[in-house]
Amino acid sequence: MGADAGIVSTHAIISGMAGHNKWSKIKRQKAVTDKKRSKIWARISRDITVAARSGGGDPSMNAPLALVVDKAKAENMPKDNIERAIKRGTGELEDGADYEEVTYEGYALGGVAVFVETLTDNTNRTVADLRHLFSKNGGSLGKNGSVAFLFERKGVIEIPAEGHDELELFELVAEAGAEDLVQEDEAFIVTTPVEAFGSVEAALHQAGVTPASSGLVRMPTITTKLDPDDVRKVLAFIEKVDDHQDVQEVYTTLDEEDILAVEES
Repeated sequence: MGADAGIVSTHAIISGMAGHNKWSKIKRQKAVTDKKRSKIWARISRDITVAARSGGGDPSMNAPLALVVDKAKAENMPKDNIERAIKRGTGELEDGADYEEVTYEGYALGGVAVFVETLTDNTNRTVADLRHLFSKNGGSLGKNGSVAFLFERKGVIEIPAEGHDELELFELVAEAGAEDLVQEDEAFIVTTPVEAFGSVEAALHQAGVTPASSGLVRMPTITTKLDPDDVRKVLAFIEKVDDHQDVQEVYTTLDEEDILAVEES
């Protein structure tokens, strides 16, 4: 789980071994994160506002905004909601909050490392709420840097497998700087270093390849094993953290095999 996955040969990519388990874990945690439509829309709305504030309100001239608008459409977010979020970002609407991206780190029950990404208009409220959630559920909120070193920042791009040749896609993304491509279910998963994420996205766009999703994630470099009862408690805690209005993403070092065992029991 903790080993870096690199593009070393076509065979390594086609085999589907490198990086597969890491992305499965990320997707599973994101499925928990994104289960409520109302919260999905709230998150996307804030992302749109932040993107429009930093790069302007024209998606054709603002790639991050275009990406999140596409995500909003994929989630069936109403057009009016999208337009209001853009106008809040550009200042055309005065009711927009001043959102700030803030991360929090700590440990859950059993020493499981937890990294939380938030988008908040009130950092005092957010940190107080998260500290309460951590302490109430057998964990503790730590200082910046306390667990960040246990996660690796990567770009991940998911591409529908249908209509794409794996070898051709591999060659395209490898030339643009990707370090891994595997097939998982009905999609190809491309992993990139952070610094190559934009160039890989651009190469796919120029080749007429439309990703199903893309973004930066934090992959754990180690995992923490627990007994089934504690796994359930940690998963319940993660869900509570994720339900907080300011939380965007939650990443942990909880062992994937332990999660699967609990889910299947």
